[in-house]
Amino acid sequence: MRLLGTMRFNDKRHLEIGGCDTVELAKKYGTPLYVIDEALFRQNCQNYYRSFTEEYGTEVIYASKTLSNLAICTIVEQEGLGLDVVSGGELFTAAKARFPMERVYFHGNNKSPDELRLALDYKVGRIVVDNLYELELLNAIAGEKDTKASIILRLSPGVEAHTHEYIKTGQIDSKFGLAIENGMAMSAVMRSLELSNILLKGIHCHIGSQIFELASYAHAAEVMMNFVQKIFQETGYLAEELNLGGGLGIYYSEGDYPRSVKEYADILMSAVRAKAAEFDIPAPKVIVEPGRSISGPSGTTLYRIGAIKDIPGIRKYVSVDGGMSDNPRPALYKSKYEACLANRVNEEPIEQVSIAGKCCESGDMLIWDIKLPVITTGDILAISCTGAYNYSMSMNYNRLPRPAMVLVCEGKADLIVKREDYADIIRNDVMPQRLCNSRIKLASSSR
Repeated sequence: MRLLGTMRFNDKRHLEIGGCDTVELAKKYGTPLYVIDEALFRQNCQNYYRSFTEEYGTEVIYASKTLSNLAICTIVEQEGLGLDVVSGGELFTAAKARFPMERVYFHGNNKSPDELRLALDYKVGRIVVDNLYELELLNAIAGEKDTKASIILRLSPGVEAHTHEYIKTGQIDSKFGLAIENGMAMSAVMRSLELSNILLKGIHCHIGSQIFELASYAHAAEVMMNFVQKIFQETGYLAEELNLGGGLGIYYSEGDYPRSVKEYADILMSAVRAKAAEFDIPAPKVIVEPGRSISGPSGTTLYRIGAIKDIPGIRKYVSVDGGMSDNPRPALYKSKYEACLANRVNEEPIEQVSIAGKCCESGDMLIWDIKLPVITTGDILAISCTGAYNYSMSMNYNRLPRPAMVLVCEGKADLIVKREDYADIIRNDVMPQRLCNSRIKLASSSR
């Protein structure tokens, strides 16, 4: 497993993160356990701030869908980034963390009327409008509140990035955005300029996630700048803001070759500025929305190994006390990860095993065919790069409680998400009185 951030092997031959022994973390907080390397998370934020904001004046907003809680929102604010939210729940989390609402961008392809009202009540900086239905709905709600909603229109630029089918978003055939090619985008621009309670600030696109080919970003920027010019020519409106989304790929396992944030910034901004010069128009304020590339590498998940099943000549299955309930990405996207034995990190990997989760699904496999030291029940397995889309996509399938999360830094571990217990699992269950009455009658009749 590649060591990232503050990871190191200590003198006990244990994996250490943020100065904390992961074996001791597992003992104290239990497993599965999400461990967030605060220093690395902050460093990733700082890389974006330096490469985009300081170098080019670009606004960087963190995509909180990848990992969101009160502590994470607070760190993001402290590092000078804005916040991208996609639901009322993420917006409420930001508000409870006292995140400055003027630095919040509210995304989503089907925001409810209540969510839009909440966004207006909180006075979020921008609402990213995804479709014509939402545009009209937002105008009506803003009118009821006697206010104007500052919006950015989400467009589909027709750019298909090379990534997994389920995380491509920039092509025309997508549930997200208004396509430029078929005229929907221009219709939305014109309608936005007509509506009395809408203030159009700019346009947005997002071409996908886990992208390594930076040329895709440059092409998207050129397409969007061409459209900025077309809007100006046809309506006289010059977009002030150009939001180019996120999606920069990270290292998960062998074969991943991530590009640096600086390379990403340089190619994106060069494309925007070149087009602005070509059209002799002011370059719009550029906004980017990194998520995975900030939170992903900073997270590690610890598991305790239980059952081991060796099928001679076929495969050796090693089961852990978590699985798709805390990390559904391998089941959804065939995502690959690296791992090590946190309690025996220096031992030579000599046997090939497959890491199985405990859910009642054949597809609940975290890692297929990985070489590790000889494993015994009770060992602690650490899977790296689990900071993005693990906790945020976790679930209670099989009524499994969600894991706890700790933030580690300089030898100190702070609990930032409590572990769910069985009482949490049934907290929202409601027993109808008629079933209770039926139970009483059945008990009486059996006497």
